[in-house]
Amino acid sequence: MDCLTEMQGKQAHDPILLEKMNTTSSWRCICVPGPLIVGAGPSGLATAACLKQKGVPSVVLERSNCIASLWQLKTYDRLRLHLPKQFCQLPLMGFPTDFPTYPTKQQFVAYLEAYARMFDIEPRFNETVSRAEYDATLGFWRVKSVGIKGEGTEYVCRWLVVATGENAEALVPEMEGKGEFGGDIRHTSLYKSGEEFRGKRVLVVGCGNSGMEVCLDLCNHNARPSLVVRDTVHVLPREMLGRSTFGLSMWLLKWLPIRFVDRLLLVLSWLMLGDTARFGLERPRLGPLELKNLSGKTPVLDVGTLANIKSGDIKVCPSIKRLKRFAVEFVNGKTENFDAIILATGYKSNVPSWLKEREMFSEKDGYPRRPFPNGWKGGNGLYAVGFTKRGLLGTSMDAERIAEDIERCWKHEAKHRTAFTRSAVLQQSSP
Repeated sequence: MDCLTEMQGKQAHDPILLEKMNTTSSWRCICVPGPLIVGAGPSGLATAACLKQKGVPSVVLERSNCIASLWQLKTYDRLRLHLPKQFCQLPLMGFPTDFPTYPTKQQFVAYLEAYARMFDIEPRFNETVSRAEYDATLGFWRVKSVGIKGEGTEYVCRWLVVATGENAEALVPEMEGKGEFGGDIRHTSLYKSGEEFRGKRVLVVGCGNSGMEVCLDLCNHNARPSLVVRDTVHVLPREMLGRSTFGLSMWLLKWLPIRFVDRLLLVLSWLMLGDTARFGLERPRLGPLELKNLSGKTPVLDVGTLANIKSGDIKVCPSIKRLKRFAVEFVNGKTENFDAIILATGYKSNVPSWLKEREMFSEKDGYPRRPFPNGWKGGNGLYAVGFTKRGLLGTSMDAERIAEDIERCWKHEAKHRTAFTRSAVLQQSSP
């Protein structure tokens, strides 16, 4: 007995459900035998691949026209993976051996495309999920999507995997006087290269890895960048003692407590980079690893930006008070002129806008309410992948757990269906 037959049986005996289904008669309805995965980024691809390996089919919906749309359409040209490739590979397939330690954006996209081909993952592109909710009467998830021409489709599935991730929508802060500025104001999702800002005064807002790297890119294209540092930040060398800082940290954590590892990282950083507070980059009280565990805030891995800050090629500024005509007034009372502003202010989850569920996901920030490592599973066959604040390593862990859990349910229901079919055959053949 497949899910469509089960639905039809329930409808035949439930006039309220019949009326409910008729209200969506203008929508095409598709019954998905396996899980429905929303999002074709690394998280969605990893989950689909792990399911495929276990013999569980899935359907992947993607609102854009390509896989990994964030990487392909919304990242700057010079972007590389910030961590070594061995910590960024997806389950079941490593990076090519000839790829560098820190693959470029183009290489990472090529890896993901090869990954999708290897596991025969063919997402349904240009389908934006507008609403998903669990129908307790039906016992299934009802997921509505809208196509590029406005056509509607309703998917009915027993398992729903939310793989839209932490970076679904650009986070754009409100700024007083934004309408007065007159110059170019854009989020990093729309920034490609410093070439178009050559010779211009550019203010970069946000001192995370993206903000730091955009400043460096602007310097390399002879722009005149300034960096708004609104909060404390840990800046670490990308490599220490001949190893990647992340790899060294993971190795040390096998033997030493996190606070001791943090102290060691900070001592090495001070020896290699000096006192960053002298240049306007004050460190948080908590160490980089402890802060990451508690808040998800990632330390900056320096790739050359700090040297430009030390030389004065990049100027550090305090928080913005308000914008004026081609000028910015800062909270310290100073006003400086700028031609453009780049907002390296990060991204946010968009789950609350379409998932009508309150138990697993927070309506406030769109993240699972339960902290890592327990946020991957909810009730009624709902799952989350890519919300760990631990990058691609966390994504891989989620994908493997989800596939194992769904496989158990899949096998159990397969046995149930087989037993039901045999019973029906025996009843039909009896005199």
